[in-house]
Amino acid sequence: MTVPLLAPIATSLLQRFEPETAHEIAIQSLTLGLGAAAPRDVPALSVRTLGMRFPNPIGLAAGFDKDARAVRALTRLGFGFVECGTVTPRPQPGNPTPRLFRLPEDGAIINRMGFNGCGIDLFCKRLARLHRPFPDGRPRGTQAPIGANLGINKVGAEPLKDYPELVARVSPYVNYITINLSSPNTPGLRDLQSATTLRDILAAIATRNPSRPPLLVKLAPDLDHAAVPDIVAAAIEGGANGLILTNTTISRPADLRSPYASESGGLSGRPVAALSKALLERVAPLADNRLTLISCGGIETGRDIVERLRAGADLVQIYTSFVLQGPGIIARLKKELLTAMREDGFESVQDIKLGRKV
Repeated sequence: MTVPLLAPIATSLLQRFEPETAHEIAIQSLTLGLGAAAPRDVPALSVRTLGMRFPNPIGLAAGFDKDARAVRALTRLGFGFVECGTVTPRPQPGNPTPRLFRLPEDGAIINRMGFNGCGIDLFCKRLARLHRPFPDGRPRGTQAPIGANLGINKVGAEPLKDYPELVARVSPYVNYITINLSSPNTPGLRDLQSATTLRDILAAIATRNPSRPPLLVKLAPDLDHAAVPDIVAAAIEGGANGLILTNTTISRPADLRSPYASESGGLSGRPVAALSKALLERVAPLADNRLTLISCGGIETGRDIVERLRAGADLVQIYTSFVLQGPGIIARLKKELLTAMREDGFESVQDIKLGRKV
């Protein structure tokens, strides 16, 4: 029998290590196959969007498997989809350490990693392995759709060249692609979220990639509300297929209790929930079903998922709650989601999206 990698006791032990050390232990253990395989999802949880089927609406956000080292193992844990990255054109070390902080009192994490990673060449080599058949000819693949999150280097970046080239490189290996314009830890990156610049980037991607997987844009929760309509319009007009709402916030709620609350970087988890949901509620009517919307930020319960789906999301992503609670949260969220659906009179996730009640 496979021993669950991050069962409650193991998760508790990992919390005793420095955050980056614990993260590396988790990734290495997953690559060794020490994670348990989740049971098959019930049909009521499946979602059809972006031209494909997701076995459930709960995805893993980018940032956990930056270098595409444990993709297959992560899908086996029960996620409905897994997004790896952020990957940049060239390898880079990221920002100086310490750069990752747990805030368990607040259900939060602060990071200023700075797109540390292996670069696109090794990233794509690892993704290619997912498609190699077993010796007996059976396809390997993964148990859920895979996405790649793309970013730019801190030095020498040329967004109008880099993003189109990155899209071309990962297109053969993934089911969807996300362009990250919203990390607060790469200087100038968030400036690329302006409607004008977004149009230029999407046009350059389309020119270089007449054929590609579905393309999403990841936005910050700190956007000026007045700018949102133009950004959504630019995404639609530029041929994007969806938006991820949202990345981390640079704001700091006054009620944070952790001694790390004043650390610089992006804040994720419970404190960003209200900001993320507010932006979703603003974007959904503007998108008007022309974009797939993935809600990310502060999701901790099945009820949270139902609320995001009812607010206009097609899918959701988690990160902080997974890191702080371990993979047991996936099964718990699914159970709570099914319970919340029954309480609200919905037979399936698709019914929530369509607003149909039993």
